[in-house]
Amino acid sequence: MASRAKLRGAISGFGEVAARAHLAGWRTRENVAIGAIHDPVSERRHEGIRLIKSVRVYDDLELMLDGEAPDFVDVASPPGLHHAAARAALNAGAHVLVEKPLALSPGEFDELAAIAAEKKRVLMCVHNWKYAPAYATARIAIEAGRLGAIRFMSIDRLRTEPAGAGGSGGKWRASAASGGGILIDHGWHVFYLMNWLMGGEKPVSISARLESPAGVDVDDVADVRIRFASGAFSRAHLSWRAPMRRTSALIYGERASLEIEGDRVLLTDRAGKVEDLSVADIPDDSYHSAWFGGVAEEFERAVAEGTNSQTAKRNLDEARVALMLIDAARKSSISNGIEINLL
Repeated sequence: MASRAKLRGAISGFGEVAARAHLAGWRTRENVAIGAIHDPVSERRHEGIRLIKSVRVYDDLELMLDGEAPDFVDVASPPGLHHAAARAALNAGAHVLVEKPLALSPGEFDELAAIAAEKKRVLMCVHNWKYAPAYATARIAIEAGRLGAIRFMSIDRLRTEPAGAGGSGGKWRASAASGGGILIDHGWHVFYLMNWLMGGEKPVSISARLESPAGVDVDDVADVRIRFASGAFSRAHLSWRAPMRRTSALIYGERASLEIEGDRVLLTDRAGKVEDLSVADIPDDSYHSAWFGGVAEEFERAVAEGTNSQTAKRNLDEARVALMLIDAARKSSISNGIEINLL
């Protein structure tokens, strides 16, 4: 059987996450080749040349799209640039994978989804925490019915500072105009994980409290409560003010609970019996390069599925829920944490 022609890819925005995570993930896919890099910053273009043999680099996205006509574009620029880059790539006829967040407003999201549908192109967001071994293990246990019907879920993200503090990543995370703030940076991950672990069940209400440092226009602490139609509740606490780095979760149902602390996973049943489901993982960092291979495989599968890809649809559904929750959480916080109805 003849092998499939390689998908010709380009990356728009070659900062740390692209260089340290995305590129490594694409290299795990034998039918994908990254041939072009777009970045307005010369140092990043030079880094692309250093890391990718015979790569072609551009400082202008439209010139890259015209000159390369890539099969897909991986948008890995700061969030404030995602909408324009994804729109240009879709209109040029490319499939598009976007680093989170997919968009910063419901209007932007709807526009991109409409263009993707019109052009019959795949549009997806990087939901890499689904490929973290601990959360993949949790999903398997939930799907197997080991916890029973889910009643409560809590996910906490504690950090001492934003990722990339002191560098370019820290700069955009501290600016509202660039799409910064902890609710976008970590909340997006938490919200699509909750949706995925709840089997796609939609939330019905949210209340939230956001805090910002004096003189800064983005949130660095978020405390969120979410209610589901089934009666289940979830909560999340996100902080860049913590004294240590910690990623933890608690999920319980009618039969058992799961506790996640880093790569340690413990299942405790109603009788108190504890089962260790811990998994091996790379050290916890801000880029999670080992997980992007799963994202790349998922995107490649969606492209192969074609116009009516269920893989792409599920991903967009998760992204839509994440954006809806972020938008409503901000409205709740402005109104002193009142519960916002999402129906």
